[in-house]
Amino acid sequence: MKVVVVGGGIIGASSAWQIARRGHDVTLLEQFEPGHKNGASHGSSRIFRHAYADDYYVSLAARAHTLWRELENSTDTVLLEITGAVDHGDPDTVNPRIGALERPGLEFEVLEPVAAQRRWPGIRFDTTVLFHAAAGRLHADRSVAVAIAAARSCGATVEYETPVREISGFDVVTDTRTYAADVVVLAAGAWTAGFVPHGATPPLVTTQEQPAHFVPLSPDVEWPSFIHHPGVVLDTAGIYGLWSPDGIKIGEHATGPVVDPRTRDFAADPAGVDRLIEYARTWLPGVNADTADPLTCLYTSTPDSHFAIGRSGNTVIAAGFSGHGFKFAPAIGELVADLVDG
Repeated sequence: MKVVVVGGGIIGASSAWQIARRGHDVTLLEQFEPGHKNGASHGSSRIFRHAYADDYYVSLAARAHTLWRELENSTDTVLLEITGAVDHGDPDTVNPRIGALERPGLEFEVLEPVAAQRRWPGIRFDTTVLFHAAAGRLHADRSVAVAIAAARSCGATVEYETPVREISGFDVVTDTRTYAADVVVLAAGAWTAGFVPHGATPPLVTTQEQPAHFVPLSPDVEWPSFIHHPGVVLDTAGIYGLWSPDGIKIGEHATGPVVDPRTRDFAADPAGVDRLIEYARTWLPGVNADTADPLTCLYTSTPDSHFAIGRSGNTVIAAGFSGHGFKFAPAIGELVADLVDG
């Protein structure tokens, strides 16, 4: 079967790998150069965790963990580093995650704020703290490159700087040629809405988000990945954070302005950066809050933040990952391959 994958970010790359390893004839088309920063898959860090309140996401993360390790072993590359992760903040948000980890037998601890502060002095806590040991961080750029390499090793053709102009039935049209496909996989991130068949997905909205890196005060302090849930004591947006090679990365979840990915300016939002600086001053005693180094990234979100994965005719769609899809990518690629197979 001939399959054309549109989009070479982590979802498209993982899908191409999973489809090609099943013996299909796969061509992946990516409009930009390798390692570009125009989409949602670039950078040095992403959180990996199982701690969702939804049992399905917990099981999907478990499958992704297995496939990340398989991808590492097949390419002799380190992608996933286990550091553990903490969820803290509103108990009504944290507590359901305890049950979701307990049901499949995943390791976790519930700590009082004082004990958590002693263990992770770089972070301030004042409510329930859930520690999940099997969590950690992924290197984003490396993960994409390795997934592409794995797809190629399974026989996939990968063509960069090849923007798709039109998808018409079984034809995928670029500036230089038309690719005939039995199945088209649309994994184009923020560009998906321009190609998706009408009504085939929930509404997709793209926003430019405003994380920043901060310099840690001590190289010896342990940093788990962390999610600070809004509610009782945090009356602003939820915050995520983790150590990265570029510093301690923190960001608000889904608070950025709506943008067109073709025309956004990549400029930092001063108000958003100021909020992160203020958060760092209050909640992250382990960083120098005066060292904010902002960057921008894209979220393409559905109304309920659940993923839009499905098949419409000969088109398989993988979209709307709403700022939390990266960790699941190899397992999502497997779901896409299942849909390709019918």
